[in-house]
Amino acid sequence: MEHGVCICVCISTSCHTCKSYKSARTQKQMRKSSSIRPLQTRPVSLTLKIVPFRLAHGTTTLGFIFQGGVIAAADTRASAGGLVACPAVHKITPIHSHLVVTSSGSGADCMLWERILIREIRLYQLRHGHRLSIRATAKLLSSMLHPFKGTEMCVALTLCGWDNGPKLIYVCSDGARLQGDVFSVGSGSPYAYGVLDRELRWSLSKGEAISLAREAVFRATHRDAYSGNNVDLFHITAQGWSQRKREDLKEEYYRDKEKKGKKKNDKLK
Repeated sequence: MEHGVCICVCISTSCHTCKSYKSARTQKQMRKSSSIRPLQTRPVSLTLKIVPFRLAHGTTTLGFIFQGGVIAAADTRASAGGLVACPAVHKITPIHSHLVVTSSGSGADCMLWERILIREIRLYQLRHGHRLSIRATAKLLSSMLHPFKGTEMCVALTLCGWDNGPKLIYVCSDGARLQGDVFSVGSGSPYAYGVLDRELRWSLSKGEAISLAREAVFRATHRDAYSGNNVDLFHITAQGWSQRKREDLKEEYYRDKEKKGKKKNDKLK
């Protein structure tokens, strides 16, 4: 030790220089620790993020083939979630004299593609001098829709027409194309199928087919909140399509209620 400075490794416990150094170091650490502020909790924001409800769509459309041609029927309610957006829309659109299309899905998307289809068929007729067949029309629509597969576009169209016989073809927004004898599309379709599967047969008369279509739409609207108000009905034959007067489904409800009342009275007798 020289001039009060320890110049070697000190092993003595009585060295005053080392003691003072350790004391100064300890005080410095204490001052440093005391300068650290205690952890302060920040106020938590409880603001609620308002997310708009998703607008769900629903409908009931159907089409079937019988010995007298093709029947197309649909309700007239446009829904957006729990909201009845419009009670009197047209879900069956004439494309040309022998073809109508029932639409299910987003109203804007369906109207757009129906206009495109009408334009393309008209252009084909002007260029070639004859109408595009219904099968070719369905194939054209399918090829136009397929590039939009996986997007939020929602389109489900049923082509109901007459082209060397009755034709019924379903095309949806992913490009799928199905041909059959009966189709029902929309949120009310399970209820409509329940009626169609029980009553539909090839030998139906025109009156029976119209009554069956009306009954199927009524049963669907009776159970499905997204369908209702009125029923539109088209009949397509070799002579072209014809439209029946729009009917209020309330009348069908009262007719059904009257039938049930008569059955109940007959049982009591």
